[in-house]
Amino acid sequence: MAQNEESNERFWGTFHGPNMGYIEEQYDLYKENHEAVDPSLREIFDEHGAPEWLNQSKGTMQATSESAPSIDNVKKLTSAMKLVEAIRRFGHLEADIYPVGSKERDTELVNPKTYGLSEQDLRSMPASWLWERSPSGVEDGFDVIQKLKKLYSGTITFEYDHVNNDDERTWLLERIESGEFHLKLSNEEQRQLLERLAHVEGFEGFLQKTFVGQKRFSIEGLEAMVPMLDRIVKYATEEKVEHIMMGMAHRGRLSVLAHVLGKPYDRIFSEFHHSPDKELIPSEGSTGINYGWTGDVKYHFGATKEVKDGDETETRITLAHNPSHLEFVNPVVEGFARAAQDDRSGSGYPEQDIKKAIGVLIHGDAAFIGEGVVAETLNLSGLPGYKTGGTLHIIANNLVGYTTSQEDGRSTRYASDLAKGFEIPIIHVNADDPIACVSAIKIAYEYRQKFNKDFLIDLVGYRRYGHNEMDEPRTTQPDLYQDIDDHLTAANVFADRLKVEGVVDNDEFEKIKDQVESGLRGIYDSMKENKTGEAEAKNMPKALSNGLGGFETAIPLEDLKALNAGLLKRPEGFTGFKKLEKILKRRENVLEEGNKADWGAGEALTYASILNDGIPIRLTGQDTERGTFAHRHMVLHDVKTAETYSPLHGLDQAKASFDIRNSPLSEAGVLGFEYGYSVQSKNTLVIWEAQFGDFANAGQVIFDQFIAASRAKWGEKSNMVMLLPHGYEGQGPEHSSARLERFLQMAAEKNWIVANVTSSAQFFHLIRRQAALRDKEAARPLVLMTPKSLLRNQRVASEAKEFTEGKFEPLRQQPNLKVSKKNAKRLLIGSGKVMVDIEDAIDNSEENYDWLRAFRLEQIYPFPENELEKAVKELPNLEEVVWVQEEPKNMGSWDFVDDYLRDLLNEGQSLRYIGRPDRSSPAVGEPNIHKTEQNRIVREAINPSKGGNSSERN
Repeated sequence: MAQNEESNERFWGTFHGPNMGYIEEQYDLYKENHEAVDPSLREIFDEHGAPEWLNQSKGTMQATSESAPSIDNVKKLTSAMKLVEAIRRFGHLEADIYPVGSKERDTELVNPKTYGLSEQDLRSMPASWLWERSPSGVEDGFDVIQKLKKLYSGTITFEYDHVNNDDERTWLLERIESGEFHLKLSNEEQRQLLERLAHVEGFEGFLQKTFVGQKRFSIEGLEAMVPMLDRIVKYATEEKVEHIMMGMAHRGRLSVLAHVLGKPYDRIFSEFHHSPDKELIPSEGSTGINYGWTGDVKYHFGATKEVKDGDETETRITLAHNPSHLEFVNPVVEGFARAAQDDRSGSGYPEQDIKKAIGVLIHGDAAFIGEGVVAETLNLSGLPGYKTGGTLHIIANNLVGYTTSQEDGRSTRYASDLAKGFEIPIIHVNADDPIACVSAIKIAYEYRQKFNKDFLIDLVGYRRYGHNEMDEPRTTQPDLYQDIDDHLTAANVFADRLKVEGVVDNDEFEKIKDQVESGLRGIYDSMKENKTGEAEAKNMPKALSNGLGGFETAIPLEDLKALNAGLLKRPEGFTGFKKLEKILKRRENVLEEGNKADWGAGEALTYASILNDGIPIRLTGQDTERGTFAHRHMVLHDVKTAETYSPLHGLDQAKASFDIRNSPLSEAGVLGFEYGYSVQSKNTLVIWEAQFGDFANAGQVIFDQFIAASRAKWGEKSNMVMLLPHGYEGQGPEHSSARLERFLQMAAEKNWIVANVTSSAQFFHLIRRQAALRDKEAARPLVLMTPKSLLRNQRVASEAKEFTEGKFEPLRQQPNLKVSKKNAKRLLIGSGKVMVDIEDAIDNSEENYDWLRAFRLEQIYPFPENELEKAVKELPNLEEVVWVQEEPKNMGSWDFVDDYLRDLLNEGQSLRYIGRPDRSSPAVGEPNIHKTEQNRIVREAINPSKGGNSSERN
């Protein structure tokens, strides 16, 4: 039977005796004229149709019209039914979820008076009329209302009306209204829960007293977060989930590290440097975490913990490192989880097992609604290339964002309201009721496991101190903090409750607190003083300084040809787009003598050869499957069936997965996800491509705080590649520059590679080198400027021998320029598309350029000093070194390379800049002006007369 038919049958089954006759009479009128019946009845007939008994066969009990009830009684019944639904939808409005602050509640929508109902009215209705599965003891309508209010308006409440899936809504309703969600803890379990809260509170109190005035971003006011996380760990380990991936900002982080991740107390104490009495050294053998060489503040570090069953690791808990950019860790953790779920050992797309890993994200109330990366991350949750089978979200709601009150920080009632747009069920729970808090985890975890979707818990508490322990919150929230000052801690509130219930006696809680305090004091007093003098930062790993030349990236011609042939195969019956297949067919002979492989062909061979080496690849970005500039076509569409096929999936030689995905229109979220994926799966070559390089701007926090600095700060290793289309072609300010200068400004300590290559073979060798670096000490990210108009330019196409011989050249000789080292007076150096423009101009000129020596700087960082120094020494009559670029002078590479170039100069030699002047915008918007400027730059670069800008700073 269809679900709506069952619902109608249940509804009409609540009418008996005279009521049935009256309803029949009114339904006859309704059939003749809808307007002839009362609006409340019309609404019933519109929704439920004919009374069920009218459709039953002869012999079924029929109602009579004797003692027919008044229309007023029917109205009250429908009103009562509306009240029941209102409690389910809006019971949260009068729920007891705020430990402190305003106690005013919005009760109108769940008030019987609003619906014209008295207690007597409700008492006159059998409970089954309003609640089909009402529990025992609920006998009439008034009992129904009281019971439902207890379920929906207590210290825990629910919002799921925005969830459109009927199965999910029914499941949630049954769990809530049956009371199954509520944990029934034994007396011993309640005592253990009290003890856990006491440890959390005692730890924070000890830090407050011992390290006075130092920042720690205390958990106090939200202590229940720790037993909530304990409960997640319990469920996950029982089900042998391999990974719990956690992310959170700084609020409560030290307590989570200590109590959930097991970071030793003495290790945490040792990180509180500048204490008034001593520098602290943790005891010998105290477990540490990964640190970089510059390090970070203690409340930004993450950690890992292995939960073992005997000698076997059952579950690994990972808390991600996170800077003060709060929610930007969210997509990183999702990337961790997806990488842990994917099996990349076979060809095609990876096989995902969502049971292998669970993501847990702890948000701030102001940040969850305020930071756009939250919405970007939530949007990933249902997408094929990014979903992780459901994330458990907890909002650590302390009612205020730094010093900003809720009315100034969000336009919604709740901090959690953003989640409604993604149909994520929401629980609001009072942080002073730890049993309700762990019960919330129970239903959230079960929902995630059943429906593989996100679930959000709004843990409503407060912040005992200011934003950090040096702030004075009473200057900005005096009323709120008067309430907080007068309010008992969560452990004391729970202890008082257990005393009343006879679970603990009056002295038991005091004994627990004393034991916690004495245990922490003993650890602290046993720690040694540092007598070695001032602390110094570590040195970066030597492997990062050893150069990148020791990798063989060429492959034999016969292997390359076999891969190329494999890329042209199609499944039987596959009907590709005729025009496209004709274009791809041209790649068949690109490796034959006299032919060249353009960028698209070279890129395809690059990935095919890496898969042949058994290295998985993940390639994502906006429009990446086809390529923004229609050059890649790595996912083909059958014009008859719309089915898709990737030539790299059908490659016989592929020994690992090729995961290519079009991403949503997101930079920060997707870039963070791919970074997280690369950190977790160190043997995968992870590549993210910007639609245009300029759009990488929107992911700047991920570049700055994670990709560029994570190794130095946290010892976190990534080998990911970022492809950023870059080049000046008259496309205007937002489609020209990938902001190369920003990546060079952050280039230091060999933290990443920044390159701008100008041939398909150079791309081939560079990416193969990057794949070879995976999970080695020398591993680091690659920021690569990629072409746009040059994608189809034969000047960037390469002959077969360029793939089968040699390796990547950080400094490349300018092609098609006759070399006369003896006559050369000018050394011209540039990077990227402008050097191709110069090559074209020289080829189309009848001038003699034996006075000119030119190089392309293909790897800008690490800068190839030795190669360039050698080139300069080979030019005995050199007079000047000229740097040419198409970007404005205050952008591009000039400010980075000028010091390197100046160091090369000998007496009598000068350094000169040719390019656009300083500008605030990266490019002009008028194509004709661009063309004029570009032509001027090229002419000046190859004009034998000296002019233009010198190396002088002005």
